[in-house]
Amino acid sequence: MQKIIDKIDWQKIDLLPVIVQDIQNNEVLMMAYMDKEALELSLTTKIAHYFSRSKQRIWKKGESSGHTQEIHSFYIDCDNDTLLIKVTQNGVACHTGRHSCFFTELQSGNAISEVQINSEEMYGVIDTLYHTIQERKLSDPESSWTAKLFAKGANTILKKVVEEAGEFCFAYKDNDEAEMVYEAADLTYHMLVALAAKNIAPDRVKQELSRRFNMSGIAEKSARES
Repeated sequence: MQKIIDKIDWQKIDLLPVIVQDIQNNEVLMMAYMDKEALELSLTTKIAHYFSRSKQRIWKKGESSGHTQEIHSFYIDCDNDTLLIKVTQNGVACHTGRHSCFFTELQSGNAISEVQINSEEMYGVIDTLYHTIQERKLSDPESSWTAKLFAKGANTILKKVVEEAGEFCFAYKDNDEAEMVYEAADLTYHMLVALAAKNIAPDRVKQELSRRFNMSGIAEKSARES
């Protein structure tokens, strides 16, 4: 194990690109990144762990969906800066519910594989919505409201966040529960668009909320002000 780790110049490489292949047929499932700790965890447990750039933390593949990757072998390339692992994929590799992340033919834009599993069942509605919003960045603004928001830029995105927050407040003042739920959904969507524009995953918001569980709201506010 240590021989593989020692081959890598961690002074020059913060994150090691990792190509993931299905052990059964050598299909390329995905490409991800490992830092030193993620590699050590993967080598020790033989379960794939990666460093998520959007979540800014180590994540065990399948921690939310249950679709883990059991590692059979590790290979490092001739430059000692890219890793190849062969795995047994439990469930699917892609957040879209497809077996592989490589399913779109570049020239035609056509999907060459079908969705096998409902992604909302794997990740929940917030994460699924965030991934969908990210995918809409490449859509036609004439046919996608989300793509139109991205095309118009930060001012339009932020204007909608403020507008929806205001409408939620009005619904609250009117004591209209159904309207509060409706406007809260609108506000959540537009906040996710703003986060997606900066490539900030909802997981980072969850991490921050989790961090605050161990301190009082007054203490947390005082710490920010100081």
